[in-house]
Amino acid sequence: MPQNARSDIHIDLARQTLTLRDGDSERTYMISTAANGAGELLGSGCTPRGRHRIRLKIGAGCPAGAVFRGRRWTGEIYSPALAAEHPGRDWILTRILWLTGTERGRNRGGAVDSLRRFIYIHGCAPTEPMGMPRSHGCIRMRDADLLELFDAVSAGTRVDIC
Repeated sequence: MPQNARSDIHIDLARQTLTLRDGDSERTYMISTAANGAGELLGSGCTPRGRHRIRLKIGAGCPAGAVFRGRRWTGEIYSPALAAEHPGRDWILTRILWLTGTERGRNRGGAVDSLRRFIYIHGCAPTEPMGMPRSHGCIRMRDADLLELFDAVSAGTRVDIC
């Protein structure tokens, strides 16, 4: 799908799916959201609900499997050997779509601010299962799916999480 400011994303927490809608076209991907369930509070480890927008797209031009720390590519590429060196690490791979809430008091501002909570749609280790909640609050995707999504959306794309 070409980039289109009219596209939007719907994240279904119960079904663990992300659906990209672009005009008459629709594509659904399996995802993994927070193991702690839905919630908006800072430090909760939950996935925030409500209306969001993509604030920033990070990682364009990086290779698949690029490892990010603090939203910067470390120069590393994910591999089983690298994973063995860093057991228990929450891998943020390939691309980052950083979300900002649009509903003041629900997911924007104060202790419920999704941007300040660093809520992303991002790639993860291939060993992480999709279709079940396992993240620390973010929305995890398979690298190939994320690359497709990243190219199809722009900053400002609406993201509804429910």
